Amino acid sequence: MSISETILDGQARCIERYDDVAVLIPCFNEEKTVGKVVTDFSATLEGAKVVVFDNNSSDHTAAVAQMNGANVVHAPRQGKGNVVKQMFDQVDAEIYVMVDGDDTYPASFAEEMIAEFRKGSVDMIVGVRQSSSEGFSYRRFHRFGNRLVAWLISKLFLIKVTDVMSGYRVLSREFVKSVPLRSEGFEVETELTLQAATKDFVIKEVPIQYGNRPEGSYSKLNTYSDGFLVLKAIFIIFKDYKPLLFFSSLSCVLVVIGVVAGLGAVTDYVETGQVYHLPSAVLATGTMILAALSMSIGLILDTISKYHNENFQLLRRLVKKQ
Repeated sequence: MSISETILDGQARCIERYDDVAVLIPCFNEEKTVGKVVTDFSATLEGAKVVVFDNNSSDHTAAVAQMNGANVVHAPRQGKGNVVKQMFDQVDAEIYVMVDGDDTYPASFAEEMIAEFRKGSVDMIVGVRQSSSEGFSYRRFHRFGNRLVAWLISKLFLIKVTDVMSGYRVLSREFVKSVPLRSEGFEVETELTLQAATKDFVIKEVPIQYGNRPEGSYSKLNTYSDGFLVLKAIFIIFKDYKPLLFFSSLSCVLVVIGVVAGLGAVTDYVETGQVYHLPSAVLATGTMILAALSMSIGLILDTISKYHNENFQLLRRLVKKQ
């Protein structure tokens, strides 16, 4: 960031510049909105690098973005997650602002989010969406799904988050250059939150106004298929980064099944010295063996996970020195 002076109405006034900021805009068929998004962020964040990543749009998204002053990069691998990975790989900056190209996230909040980020001790600022007064911008079912996923993540990873699917974020260079992403689609926002939570990055939320899409612009989000991918991402990351809790929980479930299944066989043996419920006895034995294996797997993977985390912390130090 730098401060420059300009003459306005005969007086010298300071203008804050954002030369250390990159605004990353992933786009797919957003020709009706991307021009306004580019001009709004360019005007709000004076000096920031505005880069549009066009994900094989069939309309004039790339041309409109370039005409309005953005640097346009072609993103050949389809899917928002793939675009985000490419953005993180190819753009260098100290601070990254990630925002969708659909003009639902006002540029006016970027200054507040960056100011909050510059206070330090935070790696990710998430713009928490507040519905517009019309009530149509944030569909009810999507809002319910978002709250459910946020609640699950808060409980599983012991953090407090309320909007894990927001596409408006401010990110540190340390986070962008060190965190590996797996997601290929719209579940990438959820993974960003999960990766920050599992790798001890600090997340802070800032409320923003969430606007309506202009007429003729439509959402590419599929409630059911993309919702399933979000839950799948939570499951996989929970298994990979909290293996002891995951497999011990599974082990407990198997133990309960084994105890219930084996009650009849145990009762037979205590009363008669014989086992008449043989299928139940076999089921109980099998589930108890699986429970022991599950606990053992959890212990082994937990050790590996801790070793991986130690290596990642070393990587964070190297990125910070660059």
